[in-house]
Amino acid sequence: MSGGWQILIGIAAGLLACWLILVAALALARPKGNLLTEAVRLLPDLLRLVSRLARDKALPRRTRWLLWILAGYLALPIDLVPDFIPVLGYADDAIAVALVLRTVIRQAGPEALAQHWPGTDDGLGVVRRLAGLPAAAPQE
Repeated sequence: MSGGWQILIGIAAGLLACWLILVAALALARPKGNLLTEAVRLLPDLLRLVSRLARDKALPRRTRWLLWILAGYLALPIDLVPDFIPVLGYADDAIAVALVLRTVIRQAGPEALAQHWPGTDDGLGVVRRLAGLPAAAPQE
């Protein structure tokens, strides 16, 4: 076998290994229980939330860039995890949103989440749980 083919096979094997690590990381990071199902159901509202947060000039620039990168990933017709893979195939977008929301909430605070949430109060409770917060905001 020529050296060119060995390089191509090595690159392909490396890309496959990276992809498998990514799928394993998504599987480990996915929300537990029925929270993932609820997140997939709320995906349209989550997309509007990401867009609103990304345009909020009060948020740190790094946070807004992270949200724009997420919005770009969500807009791509090609998923990192193909839809024919059970469970993760359809849920990879919701998992990506949950991971980014956790980071955004740590940097911007839960007030930004509540301010920009376009959906119902029940939906906000689900999103708060996705972000690692209690379902209901503490009463003052």
